[in-house]
Amino acid sequence: MLYSHVTPEAKRLKFRELLAEDRCVQFPGTFTPLATKVIQDKGFDGVYISGGVLANELGLPDVGLTTLTEVAQRGAQIARSTDLPTLIDADTGFGEPMNVARTIQELENAGVSGCHIEDQFNPKRCGHLDGKSVVDLETAVKRIQAGVQARRDPNFVIMARTDIRAIEPLEVAIERAQALVEAGADVIFPEALRDISEFEAVASAVSVPVLANMTEFGKSELFTVQQLQDAGVSMVIYPVSAQRAAMGAVERLLDTIKADGTQQAAVADMQTRARLYETVDYDGYGAFDSNVFNFEVPGGRS
Repeated sequence: MLYSHVTPEAKRLKFRELLAEDRCVQFPGTFTPLATKVIQDKGFDGVYISGGVLANELGLPDVGLTTLTEVAQRGAQIARSTDLPTLIDADTGFGEPMNVARTIQELENAGVSGCHIEDQFNPKRCGHLDGKSVVDLETAVKRIQAGVQARRDPNFVIMARTDIRAIEPLEVAIERAQALVEAGADVIFPEALRDISEFEAVASAVSVPVLANMTEFGKSELFTVQQLQDAGVSMVIYPVSAQRAAMGAVERLLDTIKADGTQQAAVADMQTRARLYETVDYDGYGAFDSNVFNFEVPGGRS
């Protein structure tokens, strides 16, 4: 009932433990606290909060228009709705190294379990689009160093995302990943790798876990969790899948209403009222309310 009974500190420790397991853990992307509860109900390891999804929720493209305040606020709403660890997209850290330092502390305050900082220029572009540009290695390293220095909870996970593979050979991407690990990154997120052998090469070349981004319509094939695990990948995210599925359903519903004058034909595909009430725990709230207020009102005053 209400918010998670698991503290942010405990969820961060759990995140560390998951990354140390000998398997590839799965973090589906969420777009609302309500969807987050379903991810937990389905038994996934954790929850991913995509910067692109947060921008899209505001009706904006994923080009660096969202602010730290908006991202931290939405991250807090999602994190407190689940017992699972949460990983949030912090884009480029919302500025230069001092801004990155503040970003880490604001996200710690928001209760998320970790974040990733990328090496693109501002304004950034979605990771699987063409036309990206990245900062020089020194700037990328300073961003990670600033985040690590600012971190107060040692279990808060700081990932380094590199987009350099889009414009440079794999060998250069590996060299950058190794430098980011040396700067203090807990995990490497190599964006938009071309095939499973590239994931295997990166995982073999660094001493920390590697994350794979399995986003639809992107540069990478949609590998299975077993394929990624066999390649040495420790974690996989599905950042926009739930939002895309939901918005596809919304469009189909509206088309039905427009064509038929009623939603009747679409009702079978909707979440039922009973399932919604179960997801938000109406029974728990009712039990709490009756327990607290279960008393008789005294008679009138004399």
